[in-house]
Amino acid sequence: IFFTFIKAMRALIQRVLEAKVVVDGQITGEIQQGLLVFLGLGKADTLEKGQKLIDKLLKYRIFDDENGKMGWNVTQAQGGILLVSQFTLMAQTQKGLRPDFGPAMPPAEAEALYQQLVDYTRLHFPQVQVGVFAADMKVYLVNDGPVTFNLEIE
Repeated sequence: IFFTFIKAMRALIQRVLEAKVVVDGQITGEIQQGLLVFLGLGKADTLEKGQKLIDKLLKYRIFDDENGKMGWNVTQAQGGILLVSQFTLMAQTQKGLRPDFGPAMPPAEAEALYQQLVDYTRLHFPQVQVGVFAADMKVYLVNDGPVTFNLEIE
């Protein structure tokens, strides 16, 4: 069987007024203004790719500056980051009527890389909250704008 692997790490980012993750009725992560980041990890992804993605994320200017333009990053906007692992971002959806999760990184490897990226993010940005890896999470958010972008690093 031949299938194409997705070569890019993906982050779906949403500018939010507030967001939280609830697992088994308990809030595991919550922010006010900032970025809700859904992170998809594929089989070809590495810590180096992830660090490049986080560096870009922290500098990405999608918050209104003093002139009402998208000129500020999350630090300048004094926001938070809610980082949530989401393997479904790596699904192949071009063929058929059911997503193919073959390109997603296997769970044990993905959990280790996700935790390394959480640690890296916290090292460079203190206001980081997280979901629970592989849990059935309920994500609540108020998208600001709406402003949503898909970031990829190859």
